[in-house]
Order: sequence, then structure tokens, then C-alpha cells
Amino acid sequence: MMALPVRFISGSVILPALAAGILLSACGVYTFNPRGKSEISTIAVEPFDNQTPQYGLADAMTATVVDAFIAEGSMKVVPVDVAQAILAATLTRYERVAHEFDEFDQVSRYKVIIGVSVALQNPTDRSDIWQIQLTLDGIYDADTQTEEDGKRLAGEQLVEAVLNKTTKSW
Repeated sequence: MMALPVRFISGSVILPALAAGILLSACGVYTFNPRGKSEISTIAVEPFDNQTPQYGLADAMTATVVDAFIAEGSMKVVPVDVAQAILAATLTRYERVAHEFDEFDQVSRYKVIIGVSVALQNPTDRSDIWQIQLTLDGIYDADTQTEEDGKRLAGEQLVEAVLNKTTKSW
């Protein structure tokens, strides 16, 4: 029986191969969500309830949130009867207040303040998965912008809070 020669592999070959193996084994889905990737893939967004005197505000905020979910793409917006979760919200406060004054004591910037209660609910029993109270504000220039701009800016804050809470679950 003949002995096979023993070959030594240099460290310059082993170390890169070992490093590549470690890096490849670490690849995969990464999330900051302690429960892992969200199991919710479909969501229904109910028309927001409006307890403020601002006509049309609930419709505008509902549309803003629906559009954001569609654009973000991690959850499909569907009717309530097929959704894995339901987003429900109530607008509880609306104010427009002076935010800044110029040197002549004229308002230079206004602030729109919107209070909203938002809940993500289980569709089977309507129990809350999570619930948050938010106070949003949209500050706009009195000379170049309108109150609608302030509402839009507050709506952007709502979108950010709801998407972070629903899709990211930090």
C-alpha cells in the first residue's frame, strides 16, 4: 500500500475561504423587529372617524395613509373581510394657531395641530394589536403657504408614525 503525500494548504488560501464562508452564512433576512419579519401582509384601512369641526379632514387623512401603504409596498391594502389587520383612527383635535411673529407683530408662520388616536386591530375580534395617541403639527409660512399645506405636513407625520409602528415594529 502506497502512502499518499500530505499536502499543506497555506494560510493565504484558508483565511479568505473561511471569511467568505462566515459572511455568506450571515446573509439572510435582517430585521429590527424582535419578533422577526411581520406576519401581516394585508391591511384594511377604515375611513377615519372625525370628531373635529374640520369637514373633509378625515377623508384626506385616510387617503394619505392608504396612499402611503400602497407606496411603501410591504402590506397590501385590502377590504376588511380579507385583511389580516385593520387600521382604525379617530381625529380628536384640530387647531390652527399662530406659531411665529415678525418684527411688526404680524403672524409669519402658523401651526396646524391635529390629535389622532390610531389602533391596529385583529379582524376576528377587533381587539387592539397596538394603539397610540398622536399629536401632529404642520408649520407653514403665512405668506407663501396655506392651511392646506399645514394639514399636509401634519399628515406626513401621521404616515411616518403609522408606517413605523405597523411595518417596522422597532
